[in-house]
Amino acid sequence: MEQLREPDELRALLDTKQYTKLRQYLSELNHADVAALLGEMDEGATLKIFRILPKDMAADVFSYLEVEDQQYIINSLSDKEAAGIIDNLMADDVVDLLEEMPANVVKGILAIASPETRRDINHLLRYPEDSAGSIMTVEYVDLKETLTVDEAIARIRKVGLDSETINICYVLDEQRRLVGTVALRYLLLSDGDEKIGDIMHENVISIHTLTDQEEAARLFQKYDFTAMPVVDNENRLVGIITVDDIVDIMEEETTEDMEKMAAIVPSDKPYMRTTVWETWKKRIPWLLLLMVSATFTGAIITSFEEALSIYVSLTAFIPMLMDTGGNAGGQVSVTVIRGLSLGEIEYRDTFKVVWKEIRVAVLCGLTLAAANFAKLILFDRVGLYVAAVVCVTLVAAVLLAMLVGCLLPIGAKKMGFDPAVMASPFITTIVDALSLIVYFRVATVILGI
Repeated sequence: MEQLREPDELRALLDTKQYTKLRQYLSELNHADVAALLGEMDEGATLKIFRILPKDMAADVFSYLEVEDQQYIINSLSDKEAAGIIDNLMADDVVDLLEEMPANVVKGILAIASPETRRDINHLLRYPEDSAGSIMTVEYVDLKETLTVDEAIARIRKVGLDSETINICYVLDEQRRLVGTVALRYLLLSDGDEKIGDIMHENVISIHTLTDQEEAARLFQKYDFTAMPVVDNENRLVGIITVDDIVDIMEEETTEDMEKMAAIVPSDKPYMRTTVWETWKKRIPWLLLLMVSATFTGAIITSFEEALSIYVSLTAFIPMLMDTGGNAGGQVSVTVIRGLSLGEIEYRDTFKVVWKEIRVAVLCGLTLAAANFAKLILFDRVGLYVAAVVCVTLVAAVLLAMLVGCLLPIGAKKMGFDPAVMASPFITTIVDALSLIVYFRVATVILGI
């Protein structure tokens, strides 16, 4: 069939009522691609095309749609149609949908859902936000260790279609405690009368329901799994987390860290769907805080007005010193924050990090000072003493900036704060003030003012 690449072509088929051709074409596409096409169309067309989708495909496409489109479709469908969509979604996808919707819509969805779906939803909703329990799915294949391989395969055939994945099956004892795992390929290659307990892998790596989702993502990265079991305090299996959920979490956490590092209150909406008013509310708190903190810089300059009046040329180098210190501190903070996020740096590594950054700072500071000294003498034609003041301050500013850039995030992590908050803007403000203090103190000593 000829490929349709533009939403306009879909609209043309819709307008000319070529529903059979449209349905056939859509059924051959990936579910995510269909959702992307629907996202580019107006609401009326989106709903019409969604109704044309094969029933076994509609729920999967629905899970890829933006929240606004999902809400519009749910509100537009009949109770029976909406119930069919909700009941065919994975429970964790339904929970994600409910968390983004108004209370009246949530109430309506729960009212039309089947008792089994409602039970699974309520089970997931009781876990804290951003915990492993809140993102897990309860659709998985569990096997009793007393089953034979043939009985296990028969069970997989029975429940596999409703499970998130069947590549790994989870082995439970009589109290539903997780005792092992078995891969589907081992079942297919084993004798039919072998017991699951004899062929299962007993060294199971699991996640607790209250584990933070960011920590869960690190475990996936460490062990390179596609799915991991989630257990409660008694090691009973309550769900699984799959790698597609982890990819979403990693994107969400990275975006949140980037926003915090840019001094923006994190937002859970895409940029194009955020209003001007919402964007203002996210940015203005930190801008106000940084503006107020920057007044200390002005106060420092004011306190050294007399020195500046004697050596006016010192004023010209203030922006360079402040920018260099801020850039150095920003480099270190980003590196340390990333190391903390990935678990590469712990609080016990503070001395090692500081010692390393001191050596790096000395090398960077001396290199910058040498280059700057040559420029000051050969091109700017300043006096030897003024050049010495600037270069000594440059080395000190870089050293202080790197120390602040590594210690603040580590300290914040130790105190339970997000280290990303201690990123470039906040560190730059502190380093600017310290650089000016050092600058004028050095000038006082060397120039005798």
